[in-house]
Amino acid sequence: MLGVQLLGNKKSKKNVFKFPTSLVIFMFILYMSVLFYVTFFAWNYGSSFGPVGPGGRNYNLDPFLSIYRIAVYSEDLVDPIRILVGNVVLFIPFGLLFSLLIERLRRKVKPTSIILTVFVSILLSSFIELNQYLYTFRVANIDDVILNTTGGLIGAILYRILRFLKAF
Repeated sequence: MLGVQLLGNKKSKKNVFKFPTSLVIFMFILYMSVLFYVTFFAWNYGSSFGPVGPGGRNYNLDPFLSIYRIAVYSEDLVDPIRILVGNVVLFIPFGLLFSLLIERLRRKVKPTSIILTVFVSILLSSFIELNQYLYTFRVANIDDVILNTTGGLIGAILYRILRFLKAF
């Protein structure tokens, strides 16, 4: 009798956090607002190793060039952590929230949601870098796209793990 009750309890395990769709949309919009503020208006820690383009703007189209230079030539660990890890961490919430939003709007999770999240991360990061080049005096850097996409992938994988654990 006790064994039957325990089996019944396993099947009835519910999600720990059940966010309403409106709250998910609000969190996503809030995150995107913060992301655009940080990438367009906030501080600029980067330095340019690439050529100077029109209007004195700098860019880097060589994959892993600035990652290598920052990792190897930094005087201490503060710059690599702030710049490289910061770019990854900046997009982890995107991967998590976008995956959650996809589920809420589709009403089910498909294995392609990770691929879709990575693709949208590439597009969003490319959009940010292009706009940084065109409208700000920040460095447009292909390495930022790589690091941001990695963050989006980590967020999507984290979401899938949380879904598997029934946390969402």
